[in-house]
Amino acid sequence: MHYASIKPCDIANGPGVRVSLFVSGCTHHCPGCFNKETWDFSYGQPFTEETMADLYEKLSPGYITGLTLLGGEPLEPVNQQALLPFVEEVRRRFPDKTIWCYTGYTYETDLLAADGRAHCTATDRLLGMTDVLVDGRFVQDLRDITLLFRGSSNQRLIDLARTRETGSVVLWENRN
Repeated sequence: MHYASIKPCDIANGPGVRVSLFVSGCTHHCPGCFNKETWDFSYGQPFTEETMADLYEKLSPGYITGLTLLGGEPLEPVNQQALLPFVEEVRRRFPDKTIWCYTGYTYETDLLAADGRAHCTATDRLLGMTDVLVDGRFVQDLRDITLLFRGSSNQRLIDLARTRETGSVVLWENRN
């Protein structure tokens, strides 16, 4: 896997101050995408052990609320396979920090379903460690800059822990 960039102090992609990893590779090609260069799976730098060590260091300060995965498309199956060991280690080292993931895939049909377009051997474990999933493709006609942590009104902020507890999709609520 390759990554396009790392933002060590991001306040736009989830609550608080976050470390954001923009992965490379996306097959959605949404019109109006703000990150077209990340569609190429080879764009940017290789995601290496050194990259992971740098991210662990960036996640260490107490003022960092958590990690956000976006792209590109972090839930392209090939990216899921590369991200899984990293996210497992983040969860082990930083159990009190939240993990957010942005995806153009839809939770119920593309990710949760065993025959979903993006479901692979890593999906269930990766989603099991994710606190909030922002799902749905960016739709230019539904773009709304007033929305919290999303670009178009069709996208949902899914509280995955509560969704797992209840068995149906529960939307994340900003409790600040």
